Amino acid sequence: MSGGEVGEFLRARRARVRPEDVGLPAFGRRRVPGLRREEVAHLAGVSVDYYVRLEQGRGQTASDAVLDAVARVLRLDATERAHLRALVRPPREGGTPASGSAPQRVREGVRLLLDLTTGMPAFVLGRRMDVLAWNAPADALLGFSGLPPRERNMARHAFLDPAARALYPDWPEVAAETAAHLRLDAGRHPGDPRLRRLLDELTAGSPEFGPLWARQQVREKAHGRKRMRHPRAGELDVGYETLSLPGDRDQLLVLYTAEPGSPTAARLAALSAASPLAV
Repeated sequence: MSGGEVGEFLRARRARVRPEDVGLPAFGRRRVPGLRREEVAHLAGVSVDYYVRLEQGRGQTASDAVLDAVARVLRLDATERAHLRALVRPPREGGTPASGSAPQRVREGVRLLLDLTTGMPAFVLGRRMDVLAWNAPADALLGFSGLPPRERNMARHAFLDPAARALYPDWPEVAAETAAHLRLDAGRHPGDPRLRRLLDELTAGSPEFGPLWARQQVREKAHGRKRMRHPRAGELDVGYETLSLPGDRDQLLVLYTAEPGSPTAARLAALSAASPLAV
């Protein structure tokens, strides 16, 4: 990851912290919102020159204590703190173009687990939000088997598939979460040419993606709720849980859930029953 990425992230985080949030006077004209570099340096207990070098991507030797101090001043959450460390100290493993091009493989045991998970949609999400495997209910819901392999990607689906805006009533929120998860992946795997091509494709194909990417938001895909307006199943209100697969931090098992006896559960069951098994 280039020094520019470190600077863009830190500047974006500085911009969202108001002086009064950290006990500084708010008076005086400011050319840009948020904290100045010298204010962050003072509050973090480092010299201005040291902090400037950090923003310039020349802080690879920065100690954990310094990074923690900067994170505290900028009010970073746990995910943002990990992202900052990945930017400042680019990981060696998985950080080369060659490794970024290596295909991901799903263990047979995970595929068996998907096959046994018949009561709810489930799929495996890999690097760059590629969909690597899925079960029959997930295929009935999202139609993975009908897509060419390169299009089995949740980011392409969200930003480049016109049907996504109709499927997700809360599409702006889904789009923002998608961009934030991609940004997290980019920090963990600098120099990935496939990710670079995907970002170029999303930027060219979606006017919304560029501004969202520029916000420098990072977010783990964890758990929550998602509303859908499915063309065959109708209105759905599903929960989702995301589990990291042991032995491969770059593969996530995503499960959609519905309350037993709820209209959503009945509609998902009817949708799966009407669809052939296709994986």
